Amino acid sequence: MGVHLITGAGSGIGAVVAERLAARGEELWLLARDARRAAELRERFAGARTVVGDLADPAKLSWAFGHQTLPVELDSLLHIAGVVELGTVGDTPVKAWQHQLNVNTVAPAELTRLLLPSLRLVRGHVLFVNSGAGLRADATWGSYAASKFGVRALADALRAEEHDNGVRVTTVYPGRTATPMQQKVHQQEGKEYDPARWIAPESVATAVLTAIDLPRDAEITEITVRPGQ
Repeated sequence: MGVHLITGAGSGIGAVVAERLAARGEELWLLARDARRAAELRERFAGARTVVGDLADPAKLSWAFGHQTLPVELDSLLHIAGVVELGTVGDTPVKAWQHQLNVNTVAPAELTRLLLPSLRLVRGHVLFVNSGAGLRADATWGSYAASKFGVRALADALRAEEHDNGVRVTTVYPGRTATPMQQKVHQQEGKEYDPARWIAPESVATAVLTAIDLPRDAEITEITVRPGQ
């Protein structure tokens, strides 16, 4: 039985990953932004443990974790949470840039830093659910794409740094996926949302589990997932 810490387990891809790991008897640690959310996650995922920390304020994560119990050994750290705010460069305020960079880029870096000792003990796995926007930036996606390009750099550097410690690092780049975030994107774009047009979160979850379940003699460094229609 492995030990896994997941961000974004409340909905979308993260929820499906958590459900599948729980179904096979894995030990789950779920990050929640506050105590109320933590209670909701424990009720939804029986037997799961929660850690409270606000990804929007990564500078306080170390302090928050210092007052809580963390896993001593960690088989995987799954960065799945994320936020998006569309807008042209000319119209996007600093607050929107900072919020996306904090949640999508800086917080994963800080979480990884804080949990690396637990990952190194068991030669664990760090997985980042990135985005197609982490490979290409289109109009109105500048601030979000910048945060995801940063995650790509974070993963690549971490992989090189932790190779000799046996820590594997994978980035998953999903295309548009039928999640609450995608519904928000469509609202921002002023488009009708039809989840049947996009990737099911279950399909991305399968890619995530494939990467972390791979035997130790190999490492999947990157997976790109695109809609099949």
